[in-house]
Amino acid sequence: MHTLSNYLGGRWLDGQGAGATLRDPVTGEALARASSAGLDLAAGFDHARRHGGAALRALGYAGRAAMLARLAEALQTHRDKYYDIALRNSGTVRNDSAVDIDGALYTLGYYARLGATLEGGALRLDGEQAALAKNDAYASQHVLAPVRGLALLINAFNFPAWGLWEKAAPALLSGVPIVLKPATATAWLAHEMVRDAIAADVLPPGALSVVCGGADGLLDALHPLDLLSFTGSADTAARLRAHPRLAHDGVRLNAETDSVNSAILGPDAAPGAPAFDSLVREAVREITVKSGQKCTAIRRIMVPSAHYQATAEAIAARLEEVTVGNPRNESVRMGALVSRAQFDAVQAGLAGLRADSDVLFDGGSVALVDADPAVATCMAPWLLGAPDPDAHPSAHHTEVFGPVATLLPYRDVDHAWDMARRGQGSLVVSAYSDDTGFLARTAAELADSHGRVHLVSPEAARAHTGHGNVMPQSMHGGPGRAGGGEELGGLRALGFYHRRCAVQGAPGRLRALDVSPRTD
Repeated sequence: MHTLSNYLGGRWLDGQGAGATLRDPVTGEALARASSAGLDLAAGFDHARRHGGAALRALGYAGRAAMLARLAEALQTHRDKYYDIALRNSGTVRNDSAVDIDGALYTLGYYARLGATLEGGALRLDGEQAALAKNDAYASQHVLAPVRGLALLINAFNFPAWGLWEKAAPALLSGVPIVLKPATATAWLAHEMVRDAIAADVLPPGALSVVCGGADGLLDALHPLDLLSFTGSADTAARLRAHPRLAHDGVRLNAETDSVNSAILGPDAAPGAPAFDSLVREAVREITVKSGQKCTAIRRIMVPSAHYQATAEAIAARLEEVTVGNPRNESVRMGALVSRAQFDAVQAGLAGLRADSDVLFDGGSVALVDADPAVATCMAPWLLGAPDPDAHPSAHHTEVFGPVATLLPYRDVDHAWDMARRGQGSLVVSAYSDDTGFLARTAAELADSHGRVHLVSPEAARAHTGHGNVMPQSMHGGPGRAGGGEELGGLRALGFYHRRCAVQGAPGRLRALDVSPRTD
């Protein structure tokens, strides 16, 4: 059994005590032990700030971009090992592992290429000079300065690879050292990537640290100018916001939390139409990819009332073809939930939704392939239906983080948009239609309550990246219940890791500032 050591203060350190045990979710085999007990977090964080931060800032934007490129190349050589770890620790089939691992490597490489377009400079320019006196004698220039603290990254269990690098890449490009706290259940992959990154000797000492196991004391070790980026439940985010380091000392938080995402079929899309077929394909993909364990997965499917039955039958027919079980079997298309605790939580959430729903596809009747249901945390997909969606509030409020979605009929488009907004802020909504007016109005109606509006017309269906696929070119995050955070979005991601400052002085003096022009 592996021991997931912690890397802090430039040293690999084992935590004290028994720690937590990571298991294969299909076989139950013990894979690794993780503990952070007994670490001197304050000293380790101080090392990251003083040594890692200074060394990163000295490289400049272009130097840090080149560093990311070398890191991406180094990690690419271990890709097969990462796939094996994902299969064993997350229970994912190869295609699902690719979403995490290849998505991580692509994102890291993307920020390396994007950073190469930035010119040198200790600061980034933010807008034009603004005159503060007559005759252009005194002015103000806004600049963005890299944070001189550290970024603590607390990640979720579902994307141990991508969740690490989609945060770490813009942080490191900005010149901010990071301390990673991966979710314990699937920490092996993130830990291995950090170990390979350290061994590659690409990053300066102190730029990258990892703490495996418990989170006790992590927030206590933060300083007022540090950053915290969190992915997880809204309840946990609320507890983080109440911590004195955030509530009193002003540590900046980026949070990505619960999301009851929607897919909407346009009123023009009758059964057999390209847009109808696109929604059915995407709904099935989002229910089944990573066993529904994606923060962006479709949880609610909204269709015109007249097409409710046809949609239910079309989705159910495709779900019936999905084989579920041990991902080592080549016939299996959907693997396991990541742990017994996650399996139990999904079962409880499903039971709550079923209380007010019809069962349109019964995942409980599906036999597992090469997996013992008494041991494996595999779960077949479920499709529920709420013929009266206005009398089913839990469908709009309950996020079952597994292979479960609810079909909801709407009376008219205003009813559909209203139901989408009942999620109280979501990461993404997708609309499927050949009606340009409907697609445009959907964007206008739902942009304020969603981080991303995904419009799928027939020509877009041939090339679109997917409802739930997060691309580094587009923002990832959402308002309200989704956490209010913003990640990725090209160079916009660097904003979280910079502080805006107004520098005032004579215009000629201001033009001498060591700045990199802002290109986003």
